Amino acid sequence: MLRDVGPMIPNRRSAETDPPRSGEARVLRLPLPEGDAALVAVVRSGRADGHAEIVRRCTPDVERILYRVLGPDPELEDVVHDVFMVAFTSLEQLREPDALRSWLVSIAIRQARKLIARRKRWSFVRSVAPSELPDRPDAGSPEITDALRATYRILGELPVDERIAFALRHVDGMELAAVAEATDVSLATAKRRILRARERFVRLARKHEVLAPWVADEEPLR
Repeated sequence: MLRDVGPMIPNRRSAETDPPRSGEARVLRLPLPEGDAALVAVVRSGRADGHAEIVRRCTPDVERILYRVLGPDPELEDVVHDVFMVAFTSLEQLREPDALRSWLVSIAIRQARKLIARRKRWSFVRSVAPSELPDRPDAGSPEITDALRATYRILGELPVDERIAFALRHVDGMELAAVAEATDVSLATAKRRILRARERFVRLARKHEVLAPWVADEEPLR
């Protein structure tokens, strides 16, 4: 899904497939390490193919989080690409290489927030026809697909921070502490945002013919 990230992951002649020219020493390429921390160290040392390996390993995590926050958004692929571009230009800021994936998730959340805020600030929010939304192969039955689209239309009406917190907690299923860490706020702030978002979501969903049956039995928040 991710587009070519350009010169940061250049194509190199492989010593495994291309025979050396006359008088040229053969350079054997060492396999990339399995652990994330070791992979980050390899990239920092200047080995370019490490970037492509980070993309390969971590794209599913980044895509999942962005899809949970943005839904079937037409710009989803662009945001995934931007996440890795930001990561590769700021890799030295990663203090704990073992936390590569959670660091990428944090970048993804920030990029999603920028996209949502930009649309609101410049009045780019619009009602997208269902035919314009890309379908996910795992979306399920037509009823689930319709409910999913309706859900993200309602989420589009929520304040940015509340929408993100709600999506991470109730759509992606993150633990409360993980939501707080991913959004860089205190546990109390994360809980407050989630509760406010849930109140608004349930109130709006009860007025929506597609979502009303799904939240009919939702208990009031205390």
